[in-house]
Amino acid sequence: MPVGTQATVKGMAAGDLAAMGYGILLANTYHLHLRPGDEVVARMGGLHGFTGWSGGFLTDSGGYQVFSLAKLRRVEEDGIRFSSHLDGSPIVFTPESVMRIQRNLGADIAMAFDECAPYPCGHAYARAAMERTHRWAERCRSAHDGLAASGRPQALFGIVQGATFRDLREESAAFLTGLDFPGYAIGGLAVGEDRDTRNRCVEWCTGILPDAKPRYLMGVGTPGDILDAVRRGVDMFDCVLPTRNGRTGQVFTSAGVLNMRNARYAEDGGPLDPTCECAVCRSHSRAYVRHLFATHEMLGPILTTYHNLSFYARLMERIREAIRAQALDALSDEVASAYGTDAQPENADV
Repeated sequence: MPVGTQATVKGMAAGDLAAMGYGILLANTYHLHLRPGDEVVARMGGLHGFTGWSGGFLTDSGGYQVFSLAKLRRVEEDGIRFSSHLDGSPIVFTPESVMRIQRNLGADIAMAFDECAPYPCGHAYARAAMERTHRWAERCRSAHDGLAASGRPQALFGIVQGATFRDLREESAAFLTGLDFPGYAIGGLAVGEDRDTRNRCVEWCTGILPDAKPRYLMGVGTPGDILDAVRRGVDMFDCVLPTRNGRTGQVFTSAGVLNMRNARYAEDGGPLDPTCECAVCRSHSRAYVRHLFATHEMLGPILTTYHNLSFYARLMERIREAIRAQALDALSDEVASAYGTDAQPENADV
């Protein structure tokens, strides 16, 4: 799912995303509650009417954003009190208010409100955050059911927490499975832990979460990270890498991550990726894209973002094809050869 924090995937029109094959976007509950306001969005026909996007929308609960505002928040049993990063005004998020906000936004998939434990943290802290997440999940389920008659149909996903502790991850997955959500997210990862630790945590969760319902790994990741998780039973992903990195000139290719600000591309007439058939690679050279970044033209980030999102859409398509052909190991080896254990770009040489 491309990330559209402010109800827009930066630099991309809805038609472009649909043409790439994307069917669902992620939008941010916290940011849209602040601007333009979820009630405004509701009056405009929800996110679909507001944006013109005819595909699906998933809205996160805002829990991660509140987690990132560590100096501006206070966690309580009822919910989380924090200060707006825009003007410092006081805000309270509770399971009930978060369900109401996501209902106003008109998301197709809403996320339960959770507390994301920091990395690293002790077992006692992680357990307290996990148990609070479970109590909030029950309240979210009750509030969501009470709002079910209003607006378009909406699925509610529970979020597994438990930091990097196996007993907590397994306990959380089992507890949420018992609440019989339509789908489940694995949260609290990609917050600083190493790749092997994340993979173990994912395995612990997917070993318990039901096979017949979607599993969503939040905030991940690089091509290698995605394949790691798919091989462990994950179905859904979101990540800012294709768009955020694209805006700085970093492009994902079959040969790894390249930096289009690098002087070596000043007279390179080839496409960003010779194996890519996206509109950018068919029409523009590396030299031209590098020129756009060197002259700070807004088209540069738009083209690299477009290419990166096309690359990720094709990657997911190839993963689905590999699963059907029982060839996932071969695809994983190919990606590992290009990216190694990480997606580090080449150094810029402006």
